[in-house]
Order: sequence, then C-alpha cells, then structure tokens
Amino acid sequence: MSASSDAGTPIAAPSAESKTDGSRARGRIRAGFDGPTSGMAPGLVQANLISVPADWAFDVLLFAQRNPKPCPVIDVLEPGQVESALAPGSDVRTDLPGYRIWRDGELADEVTDATEVWQRHPDLVSFLIGCSFTFESGLTGAGIPIRHQEAGRNVPMYRTSTACVPAGRISGDMVVSMRPIPAAQVAEAVRITDRFPAVHGAPVHIGEPAQIGISDLGSPDFGDPPVIAEGDIPVFWACGVTPQAAIRASKVPFAITHSPGRMFITDEPEDTYRR
Repeated sequence: MSASSDAGTPIAAPSAESKTDGSRARGRIRAGFDGPTSGMAPGLVQANLISVPADWAFDVLLFAQRNPKPCPVIDVLEPGQVESALAPGSDVRTDLPGYRIWRDGELADEVTDATEVWQRHPDLVSFLIGCSFTFESGLTGAGIPIRHQEAGRNVPMYRTSTACVPAGRISGDMVVSMRPIPAAQVAEAVRITDRFPAVHGAPVHIGEPAQIGISDLGSPDFGDPPVIAEGDIPVFWACGVTPQAAIRASKVPFAITHSPGRMFITDEPEDTYRR
C-alpha cells in the first residue's frame, strides 16, 4: 500500500506551546542527550538530515524529487545556512543527537556536534526530510503499540532490494523502517499514516520481508533488533536513511547526515502536514 507522493502543504503557524516544546527538546540535545528521538516532543514534526557541498545539492534535490516516498523534503537550507525556518533559533550543527560524517561514500566518523567539521565545509546545503517518528503519536493515540518505544530501543531499519530512481550522480536502494503491528490494527495503522505524506505516509510493504530483499528481520542494518509480539505483522515504511544508502552507493565525496534514529526536532505540529 502507498500514499500520495505529494509532500503536503503547511496549513497553520506553529503554536507558542509547540515552539516551547521544540526548543526544549533541542536544548536537551545541545546539553548532551544522544539517544534516539522516537517519542521525544510528541506531536511535533521530526526530520532526517543530509548536508552536501553546493555542487552536489542539485543531485540530492533531484534524487529527492524523483523518490518522494523515502525522501519527502520539508526544508532546504541555503549554502552555509544552519538555522531552519521550521525551528527559529535552531542550529543543524548542534541540534541533533548524533551525526555521521561521510567521505567518498564511506562512513568516516560519528559525532554529537558537527560544528567543527562544518567549518571546514562552509558551502554545505542542508536538506531536512520528513521522518516517520512524527506519526507515531497518532498511532499510540489510536491504541496501536510502538514496540521499540515500549522496549526503549531504536526503530529497526533495513536496506531493501527496491531500487530508487537515479538522479544525476546519485543512485541507491530504498531503506525502510519496520514496526510490528498487531494484525487486527494493521488497517488502522495504514489509514493513520497515509494522512502524513510529508513524513513517508502509508507503508510500502506489509508482511513477508523476503519480498523486499530482507533476509533476516532480527538483524537490521540500522537501529536495534525488533521486538515482535505474538500476532504482530511486520509493517514497513519508507525511511529517510535512504539518502545514506545512496551516499555509500554513489561514493559522494563528502556529506554530513543524522545518525539513524537521531532526528532534528522542529517546532511544526504534526497537523501542519496532515492531509
């Protein structure tokens, strides 16, 4: 099942309360919180990050435009810009719990503050890509369990055999996140998440993992092993870690991304992008 590729249109300004919650969450991260952000600042839009030199920005933008399911862009920061309009006063160099530094398609380092490395690359263009953590509050509000939150774990994420549409110098396979959903609640989970195309929307696959190239559900490529209860069905959503798989496959010379599961928290209420 899939949702529309339309990334949604903001319909309302953030409330003062949401701005406070977003600012508080980012302040906690700046103070040293380095864990996954699932369940943090519920009701606010979360985002994946990819920052590349200006001469690679068009390739990334085109890749995202051609693959809106895993890469729904919600903000683009101009070269050297570090504050997102979705979170006034923010700094994408410090306001995520973890960053990955990529060189020639290889993971070179992981840090909790990207300021120093950013200063050596002043022309970076940053893309914020909607994250499925955003719609988790809608699932829990409907009584649908989020197993990784209950277990205090990161969401499991997997590389698939589903190729993205290439763009310029960038190509790669889709990455998905997986949430085990009780069989009787799968249809409701699809209905709820389909209303959020700006944060990946409805699932891309339900059921048998091997059909999308996942051989071992217990060994995710990113995040933590899943907790699956009796009667659960694995449900897979397109994931904003997809650009990281593309960075590796395309040997992009330099990039900074979020560490999987460690997102940028905006001031935008989830309803801003609900359709």
